[in-house]
Amino acid sequence: MEFRDLKSQYQKYKQEIDTAVTDVISSADFIGGKEVKELEEQLADYVGVKYCISCANGTEAMTLLMMAWDIKEGDAVFVPNFTFFSTGEIVSFRGATPVFVDVDKDTFNIDTKKLESAIVKIIADGKLIPKVIIPVDLFGLPADYQEIERIAKQYNLLVLEDSAQGFGGHINGKRACSFGNAATTSFFPAKPLGCYGDGGAIFTNETELADLLNSLKVHGKSENKYDNVRIGVNSRLDTIQAAILKVKLKAFIDHELEDVNRVYRLYNERLNGIVKTPYIPDGFYSSFAQYTITLTNKKQRDQLQAKLKERGIPSTVYYEKAMHKQGAFTYLKVDDTDFETTNSLCDTVLSLPMHPYLREEEIDKVCEVIKGFCLHQNQAFLLTKF
Repeated sequence: MEFRDLKSQYQKYKQEIDTAVTDVISSADFIGGKEVKELEEQLADYVGVKYCISCANGTEAMTLLMMAWDIKEGDAVFVPNFTFFSTGEIVSFRGATPVFVDVDKDTFNIDTKKLESAIVKIIADGKLIPKVIIPVDLFGLPADYQEIERIAKQYNLLVLEDSAQGFGGHINGKRACSFGNAATTSFFPAKPLGCYGDGGAIFTNETELADLLNSLKVHGKSENKYDNVRIGVNSRLDTIQAAILKVKLKAFIDHELEDVNRVYRLYNERLNGIVKTPYIPDGFYSSFAQYTITLTNKKQRDQLQAKLKERGIPSTVYYEKAMHKQGAFTYLKVDDTDFETTNSLCDTVLSLPMHPYLREEEIDKVCEVIKGFCLHQNQAFLLTKF
């Protein structure tokens, strides 16, 4: 059983993918080929924004926005504490200060009440200038952008939607990557829409910002690539990856997004009342980069993961260590008690196999192991109690 089955996906679309790659090799247009522009147009159209700017990976997509917005030392950027390292890393990389915010216990996304409290605290302290909020669409579920954008407007902050895991999700039909001032996604192979290497993209409706990003990602070029008007980076999506993504985007739209939601419903039908299953608020739609259950404590989580492994079922913990506990951020000197939810989730979450090609009999096998484990745990508890 595969945790994220890229092999089955390739077999289903082998002819189309192989042809797309061969066409690029035959043309020898490996950097900046027509497939890159075509993909950007298709992605922008799908998300519902004016511009898509492709780049080398999701982390550099966020870094490019930090550069474009001139985020620097003395600035504060608000980041959820329960997420992958890069969301905070790109802030420190620019010399700014990431301010970690605890998350909601049900959605795992940034807690908007605690976000506003953190902003007020930074303003009152007076040492840093609040500049940006970076909500993360964790595990495929969009963050609460209605409230986040209200807060951002009130305190005059920019919003960068980190939708590395969220591509395809939406809120009442408004798609992930269309919220805030700009959004980013990742095409890492295991993401909802992934290529066969690294890749990323930025989405925005702002023409001036799009022009600046297109310059920054290619050494700060002007219209002439040998006329460099600013300091930039080298961050381009290569043509082969763009060609692969064009094939996979069609599959994603045609059936994959609905198929992962079918898997989500099948899991929920079997696991409701057994373990805590993912919560999707009314009006929200997840692209399910992960299907994550929550156990009672770390011991139970670790024991269940070991039991699944015994049966040949892969599972993963996203994330074992909170952002504020990462060695690279020890200089921030934060109060651990501010992150009660994050600390609990790091000890209790477990992500199960999740992809569009997961068969119902595989789902049944996973759920049977979980049910058997939980039944045994309950019986052991009753024997101990009585």
